[in-house]
Amino acid sequence: MPAWTDQLRFAFQPVVNLATGSVAALEPLARPEDGEVDVLTRARHSPDLDVELAALAVRAAAEQETLLPLHINVFAATVARRPEVASLGKAVREAGRRPWEITLDLVGPFAQVPERELLAAVAGLRDEGYRICADGVGDGDLPLRLLGELSPDLVKLDASLCVRLERDPGRQAAVAAMRQLCERVGGLLAIEGVETEGQYAAVRAAGVQLAQGHLFAPPARRVVTEVFVPAALPPPASGRRVPDRPPSGPPVAQFLQPAALLPMDASAGAVRSHLTGFPEVSGVLLVDADGVPVRAIDRDRFLLSLSGRYGHALYADRPALRLADRPRTVGADATAWQVLDMIADGERDRTGDDVAVVDERGRCIGVVHLADILRALAESRVEEAARLNPLTRLPGSDAVNGEVDRRVAEGREFALSWLDVDGFKQVNDGAGFAAGDELIRSVGRTLAEVAAGEPTSRVGHIGGDDFLVLTEPDGLEPFAKALLDVAWSAGEMQVTLSLATVVCPPGGVTGHGPAAAALAPLKKAAKDLPGASWVVGQLGSERTEVRRGASARVPEPAGAPEGADAGQEGARARG
Repeated sequence: MPAWTDQLRFAFQPVVNLATGSVAALEPLARPEDGEVDVLTRARHSPDLDVELAALAVRAAAEQETLLPLHINVFAATVARRPEVASLGKAVREAGRRPWEITLDLVGPFAQVPERELLAAVAGLRDEGYRICADGVGDGDLPLRLLGELSPDLVKLDASLCVRLERDPGRQAAVAAMRQLCERVGGLLAIEGVETEGQYAAVRAAGVQLAQGHLFAPPARRVVTEVFVPAALPPPASGRRVPDRPPSGPPVAQFLQPAALLPMDASAGAVRSHLTGFPEVSGVLLVDADGVPVRAIDRDRFLLSLSGRYGHALYADRPALRLADRPRTVGADATAWQVLDMIADGERDRTGDDVAVVDERGRCIGVVHLADILRALAESRVEEAARLNPLTRLPGSDAVNGEVDRRVAEGREFALSWLDVDGFKQVNDGAGFAAGDELIRSVGRTLAEVAAGEPTSRVGHIGGDDFLVLTEPDGLEPFAKALLDVAWSAGEMQVTLSLATVVCPPGGVTGHGPAAAALAPLKKAAKDLPGASWVVGQLGSERTEVRRGASARVPEPAGAPEGADAGQEGARARG
């Protein structure tokens, strides 16, 4: 070993899962004891030295006898020279680790790194099982284009983005936008530098899933598995809400916990020693040489079998496979609801067993616990119920606004519509509040039924007789047919509905606020038409199109043929 290794120590900082409040992984951080030993700076220019540091980090973690996955820092330039990185595998094997327990945190600079070589090296490392993290995003030179091509399993935001995050709308928007990118590439979002409870609330509101910082636990020479996690706090008043979760539920990767893995030929005695040595482990997965789960062992059932009369004598020296069950596995891209469906369809006596999460090659990358899944889904249902309108049971404007912001961030074209009942005050005055409420419920039911058949649409009830509809630009006709082309009544009163739509091209608006503002004049134009009406406008254009309703009160374009009836001729453009 070189002499400088005697002056190098490692501190371990927990990576905290914000959904479960538990430690998801450890990051070994090199700490030279002699301030003049600038080994970290030299490693930036020496791939061999950089890999040696990474190997030392793996060995230092092995001395801690921890089962937690590791985040190992490696310069991007080192990774691009894959032959040097290959030597890291020896340290991983000698430490009794598997590649899929290691996340390689790619550290900049990226400017001088040959991109083709980097992407090829990352693909090769993924084939071996390593997970890839883009580290220091937000304060480095990693281009967004390259970030998308890397499609990392984890994006780790630089600690500088955490500074003033709770009161800086621009930083909040940047973090929330990065969460959208992660969702599109199938990765998780992490952030460093969480120091205060206000920052903790802000990162959760922005959709961050993993975090590090002194608030939870500072780097320490000994591994810390118990961390401080504040009670849930409301998002800052100035902050943005993270867009509502999709109907399929949160991703299962959000609840990932370290898995206890043993070879498939492990004896029952070896499994027992493992379980008694690590009391926090709820089960063990027996895996083949490639890390694919072959059998699953539940802690309670296994120890109960061994504790019975003659149990130890019968099983201790025999393969643990005899006391194991078939593993329950889901892909890393599964959702919480899919996990729950799988558990519900399984054996009733295994309801509480861990579920193994596997990558595209079937290798185990962790487990999820039923309690974490149920807690998250229950919380999401409570949050959703609190946002539902009590009359129609439709979500309020926040849900639609959040989806508008999501589509804006993704650069998608969309159509936002405002629907209301014509003369609703007269309806309440003439037919009574009960009839008015029943009319609103009926409109809400119709909206929900149409939306159920239009997967890309979202509907919301703002309040009173006002509704929002978000669709693709060509997805509104089913709503118009169900709402405008039928007769409506409240008691004995005949009523009509008005629909106003603004089509927003990619990049046309910065969020839901400007889109709603663009709707206001279109709503007035629709209300000016007699009977059921639908007016459509394109953002940035003064032209409006009347798709439903008699346009007698709409000024005719210059040179229009005398006596033309736009209501009978169909759609008519108005300048």
